[in-house]
Amino acid sequence: MERKKVVLADDVELFLMLENTVFNRDEFEMITARSGHEVLKVIREAKPDLVFMDIDMPGMNGDECCRVVKSDVLNRHIPVIMVTGGERKEAVERCRNAGCDGVVFRPINRGDILAVSRKFLRVQERGAQRITGSLSVNYGVMSSELLKVYSMDLNIGGMFLSTDHPLEIDTKFYMEFIVPATGHTIRCQARVAWVNQMDSPKKPRLPAGMGVQFLSLSQADKEAIHEYIKTGEQ
Repeated sequence: MERKKVVLADDVELFLMLENTVFNRDEFEMITARSGHEVLKVIREAKPDLVFMDIDMPGMNGDECCRVVKSDVLNRHIPVIMVTGGERKEAVERCRNAGCDGVVFRPINRGDILAVSRKFLRVQERGAQRITGSLSVNYGVMSSELLKVYSMDLNIGGMFLSTDHPLEIDTKFYMEFIVPATGHTIRCQARVAWVNQMDSPKKPRLPAGMGVQFLSLSQADKEAIHEYIKTGEQ
């Protein structure tokens, strides 16, 4: 069966947390673009099934790009969802005037993305494939000064790091670890998505620590994690 194509432009980082639970499946192909002109090129060549487009992009703003798409008789049927962090009333008016099919706001709400995906792609949320176990991880804000901790609940989107001294939410840092079974070494950027404090735990089943989101995994990194998870599930 031909995979459905989803375009993410321009701030792709915002959608990485959703990649594993919504879009990272065999039936979906993710296509990224970094500018309005690149979006237009991708749309004309790939004919995607859904486009998430930032309202502010280099070269050509998202609303201008959306107008071009909706004025093209060959592509106007493609759903375009605008992403904005601006003042809501003004932003909605700007997006609607461009002819978009929907608007989502920053900070990105996972439920909003799921609602859009169900509407235009007819998809249902799927639990993230993950594996629980102890995995040695080196991390630090400076790549030259790394601390050693242990992870739990590894999945393609991120992992949980057990530590009594978690970093603040949204802190970006460097991390590296070896994926068991494959022996593949992953070195990437990550950010703190949430923190588990002992006095007020977000997830009581877990120790003190922080949930982290991968920001720069290569395709080879994702495949190594996927193979490790598959091995653990067998």
